[in-house]
Amino acid sequence: MLTKYLIVFLVSMLPLIELRGAIPISQLASINIPLWQAYIIAVIGNMVPVPFIYLFARKILVWGANKKWPKALNWLGRFFKFVLKKGEKGGKKITSKAKEGTFVALMLFVGIPLPGTGAWTGTLAASILDMDFKKSVIAILLGVLLAGIIMALISFGVFDLLF
Repeated sequence: MLTKYLIVFLVSMLPLIELRGAIPISQLASINIPLWQAYIIAVIGNMVPVPFIYLFARKILVWGANKKWPKALNWLGRFFKFVLKKGEKGGKKITSKAKEGTFVALMLFVGIPLPGTGAWTGTLAASILDMDFKKSVIAILLGVLLAGIIMALISFGVFDLLF
């Protein structure tokens, strides 16, 4: 049983997949964890990387984007640039819609489970925008909670209809 919880926890930590993928995975027949337990585990797992992303990701990405890579590793420099641009794009999207309400905009950006709008991208955007650390983490947590509720409702409904 511990292995099943660990799978949900680790999947929720992965970029792009995050809680949005962990909750539906938790409801598969081979895992089948109670939805409320999966929700709690996925929220915790999704939040674990947030402080590290906020504090270190931008510095690492800027370093990697500006570094002269050997020819065989040029793809790595392009990857760093791609991720940095993705975070900047997310940050611009948040600020253009929010003006003064960046807290709510960040929460909704993370909370609406669409591709590329999870805690990883939201945290990177908050870091790039130099938003306050504490406010950013709270907004991201509220967004993750909202995304978890939406995914739990979708998972519960979809899996009940299918099986």
